[in-house]
Amino acid sequence: MSEIFDELRAALWSVWHRRWLAIAVAWGVCLLGWLVIAMIPNSYESKARVYVDVQDVLSKQLGISGDGKEEIMRVRQTLSSAKNLEKVITSTRLGEGITERGALDTAIAALEKKVRVTSEQDNLFEITAEIGRSDLSDAENAVLARDVVQNLLDILREEHVIGNRTGISTAIGDLDRQLDERKLELEQAEQRRLIFESQYPDMVGGSESLSTKVQQARTELRDVDADLAAAESALAAISSQLANTPRMLASTGRDATGPKAALQQAQNQLAELRSRGLTDNHPDVVSTTKQVAILARQAAAAGDDVGGTPNPAHASLIAIRSERQAAVEALQARRAALQSNASGLIASQASEPTVAAEANRISRDYDVLSKNYEKLLQDREALRTRGEVEDKASQFRFDIIQQPGVPQKPAAPNRPLLLFGVLIVGLGAGAAVAYALAQLKSSFATSQKLERAFDLPVIGSISLTVSEAARAIERKRLKQFAGACGALVAVFVVLIAIETIAVGSIA
Repeated sequence: MSEIFDELRAALWSVWHRRWLAIAVAWGVCLLGWLVIAMIPNSYESKARVYVDVQDVLSKQLGISGDGKEEIMRVRQTLSSAKNLEKVITSTRLGEGITERGALDTAIAALEKKVRVTSEQDNLFEITAEIGRSDLSDAENAVLARDVVQNLLDILREEHVIGNRTGISTAIGDLDRQLDERKLELEQAEQRRLIFESQYPDMVGGSESLSTKVQQARTELRDVDADLAAAESALAAISSQLANTPRMLASTGRDATGPKAALQQAQNQLAELRSRGLTDNHPDVVSTTKQVAILARQAAAAGDDVGGTPNPAHASLIAIRSERQAAVEALQARRAALQSNASGLIASQASEPTVAAEANRISRDYDVLSKNYEKLLQDREALRTRGEVEDKASQFRFDIIQQPGVPQKPAAPNRPLLLFGVLIVGLGAGAAVAYALAQLKSSFATSQKLERAFDLPVIGSISLTVSEAARAIERKRLKQFAGACGALVAVFVVLIAIETIAVGSIA
């Protein structure tokens, strides 16, 4: 720590011992730096704020509003394009004296660096232009900055209302040309498809469609088999029911004759005897039972159609059986047709792989062209609708929140800060030169430094004895040095005051 302190003390002694050199270098550096700062022209900044509404109600209802990013990007491109910057230069004093294309391109590149477009929100923009030309006065630079921003706003308004319509019309024209080309290709694909379908009707839609058809035929065949089994089961059931149903019914009543009528009367008489409580051993019951047995054998020998009437249930069952028989025959015919169709499709699938590949290609090309054509058609209609909406609603979608004004104070440079910085640099440069010159000398500022340099012990040091006359001279020189330093600071204060007065006069 002591070594660092000794080095610092030695450095301060070296600078102080050569203080006149240090103050001279400081004066030179400060005067040169302040002169350079005085030659820097003031730059004036003008601002404007623009609101672009990208979400109008009508566009939302039509579903063409989007997320606004395209509109925001278009605003930025409009304000920073070289074509529009050229318009700004030619319509303001920036274009004075420019006659060659190279000079115009240089001016465009310089203006592009001075114009900034920042987005405060998604659809709120701030346009800033900073202008500072040495050949113009401060008041002229301030007016020129305002004119640049105003021209940018005029160009933005023109491009937003008119350029948007032109861009949409151009896009619609390009889509129309693409639609004509796709329409011709689609018609050619349709013609190839029709020719192929006329030659190979089973291969319509390609091998995938053929496989689908085979699967559909098999599914239909399984369904028909199930329906046929159900129909045959129903036919068997109705046939069994028909076999157990008599075709004729026995006649009843007083006028009934024949074995069945007698049998019916005997059965009724037997039932009446039993209803009176007579047992089977009663003579009347026994005789009546024998009579019933005899009459039953006679009726069975006589047949069903003897002495009876047609049975309506039998006739109805016959009709139902006929219907079910017809349904079974129809299902059998349908099954045979499906089997034949499935066999033909399977044979085509197995025997013609080249034709199937051609069918796949034709079907795929047609589907792709058809989808592309429909998409282009939808895009064209969406653009056309959007153009009509923006033509009607564009005047409500562009608003200037803050008009550009003439700036009253320069935006750059910050002269007070630069003047102070030059003062600090000048003083530092003087001290550095004095210290560097001391390092070139072979003298030692302290006895400790001498001891470290030669690695020998220093017994002692002799102090400098100054006479009274020498002290008077030294005090005079100190006053002169203080005056030189004070004069440097005074010049700095005067420059700050001049800068403050100059800015106030412009405002």
